[in-house]
Amino acid sequence: MEYNILGRTNLPVSKIGLGTWAYGNNVYGGVSELDGINAIHHAFHNGINLFDTAPQYGTKIQDGVAEIVLGKALKGLRKDVIIQTKFGRNPTIKDGSSQFTKERILASVDESLMRLQTDYIDVLFFHSPFYADGVLVVVWEGINEVVTSGKVRFIGHSISNFHKTEQMARQWALDNKIDVVQVVFSLLNRESESLIKDLSQYPVGIVARECLANGFLSGSINRETVFANGTLNSRYTIDEIAERIDQVAKFEFLIDGDIRNMAQAALRAVIDQTGVNTVLSGAKNKKEIDDALTAANANPFSSQDLMTARALLTKNFEAA
Repeated sequence: MEYNILGRTNLPVSKIGLGTWAYGNNVYGGVSELDGINAIHHAFHNGINLFDTAPQYGTKIQDGVAEIVLGKALKGLRKDVIIQTKFGRNPTIKDGSSQFTKERILASVDESLMRLQTDYIDVLFFHSPFYADGVLVVVWEGINEVVTSGKVRFIGHSISNFHKTEQMARQWALDNKIDVVQVVFSLLNRESESLIKDLSQYPVGIVARECLANGFLSGSINRETVFANGTLNSRYTIDEIAERIDQVAKFEFLIDGDIRNMAQAALRAVIDQTGVNTVLSGAKNKKEIDDALTAANANPFSSQDLMTARALLTKNFEAA
């Protein structure tokens, strides 16, 4: 496994990180606690040192289920790993009130530390604030408290609703309020490409997520696939699914040599994106982790292949 420096944090991160959304709920089909722990151990023992989680990765009755699983899996390994979590979204809080407040960040950090069984968080992300005015000014007092106390080392912004929040990320980076951004980027969605290029010059660390486009780049979805109610992709119509499948087929030329399937191709293409420091895989089991490891260890794509893939994309497909 090769490692990159995560922007101005100077943290060495594996080219592939493990995202744990599926370990906390049924959005991607769900993972048992034991299977989750085994998958995390497999990732760690094969060189993955970056693990991403959040209080939001839970259920209506329990925040941070994925944090609990991760905490159990990494017990005794803390000094050898980098843990990212978030604040601002909790599945148990549904009253519509803003969670981007000083009080909420202080409480959220303590709750996450307990679930993760650690005394510090390497990177704490704002979890997808949709509007800049939803982030109260006093939240920065809370940020200062958790950083100066040593509970949090670095601050990041996990971006959603891209076109409404891109400028917020740019301004926070310019003002040195954040050290890392987490962006959606894949063969099916390149809308953050210019932001990656610009912020990596600061240098702000760049973490890419949803690189398999909710599974459409995994090679496991076809026109006959039926998505269970409540899962993320159940929102798409038959025509929307077909459009994505047709677009993915255009990228099959990338499956060659070291790259043996579409999932590996999709991950390798993001690894090769200039400015990206690490790529989150949402792998749920040993096979999916091995695909991610193969992608990380494969030869880079040629600049011509990457240019061709960019040219073949007809539009940016909706992110989660």
